Amino acid sequence: MGKRLRQQRRGKGTVAYTKAPFTFDLSVSYTKDQNKEMTGEVTELINHTGHTAPLAKLVFEDFTFSYIIAPEGIRIGDKVHVGPQPYFSLGSVMRIGDIPEGIPVYNIESHPGDGGKYVRSAGGAAYISAHTYDGTTVAMPSKHSVVINNDCRAQLGVVAGGGMNEQPIVKAGKNHYIMHAINKLWPTYRGVKLNPVDHPFGGKQHHKGKSSMTSRNAPPGRKVGHIAASRVGRKKKG
Repeated sequence: MGKRLRQQRRGKGTVAYTKAPFTFDLSVSYTKDQNKEMTGEVTELINHTGHTAPLAKLVFEDFTFSYIIAPEGIRIGDKVHVGPQPYFSLGSVMRIGDIPEGIPVYNIESHPGDGGKYVRSAGGAAYISAHTYDGTTVAMPSKHSVVINNDCRAQLGVVAGGGMNEQPIVKAGKNHYIMHAINKLWPTYRGVKLNPVDHPFGGKQHHKGKSSMTSRNAPPGRKVGHIAASRVGRKKKG
């Protein structure tokens, strides 16, 4: 018989698991038209709850507007260029194949036209290492190097908001409100630490007490552990 698992409560729509308003309502991505030349003016800097970094509102010549991840050092009134032609200003969007080596970039596309996927959190920056005919080698914040298509776009600079995690949280209540604002389930518990009524692996013995192998056809309250695993344990050599 299945248990009423904690992760299943998220579908009930209660206050504890409801998305906070105005948290993920802004789309921060590049336009799909890579050949359109635009120059926008920064009119507002926004401390948005759904992002660790502040956002900048750009107003273009045709009075359309969009939001970008703000680079460190940008101010209201600065100009940001978006288009295929290289334009070296803070926060400008351009092809990664046109950016010189050693320049910090962020909000990098993984495939041309996807709107930006890599290096988007506060204080992050990647660096152009080398250019080849096949692609551009980029040193990520994790110190790993990846090769990206030269037609992928990126922004110049370092993501603003660095150092936001240096201040200690101290109290669990503060972290509760932080996680609720970004729609995260917190805190998380191991199944063996729960009560038997809450989890199939629960109980005071603090170990599973049964096999972790679970059928794919098991009821939702029992489908925990190694679901439909072909094998478990260490792989034998040879």
